[in-house]
Amino acid sequence: MTVEMMLQAALVAASLGLACFCLVLARRLRRLNDLETGLGGAIAVMAAEVDRLEQAIQTARVEATEAGESLSQEIARARKERALWELRQRIDEAAGPDQPTVQSMRRLRKRVGGQDA
Repeated sequence: MTVEMMLQAALVAASLGLACFCLVLARRLRRLNDLETGLGGAIAVMAAEVDRLEQAIQTARVEATEAGESLSQEIARARKERALWELRQRIDEAAGPDQPTVQSMRRLRKRVGGQDA
């Protein structure tokens, strides 16, 4: 046996070993990409969950915006009511003790209107 034949035999043996290794890797890759049990399935499930979470975040963002707008309207209404109440208090204070107050005049109007009906 010459050196050249031994090198060819070693090359054939190495090629067979690499062919077996490639087959094993191909089988593993097929199992990994399987949509039901492998990593491909896990990726598909995760992608669906990400889409669902993005929709939930969008819905929460819209609801938070609406709630914020509603709250700002309520705050503005409360400020107006507070200013009106303070104005009535000042009017009552300025009217003096012998003058009827805004609140007592309103009560009187309700009583008079209630008797007419």
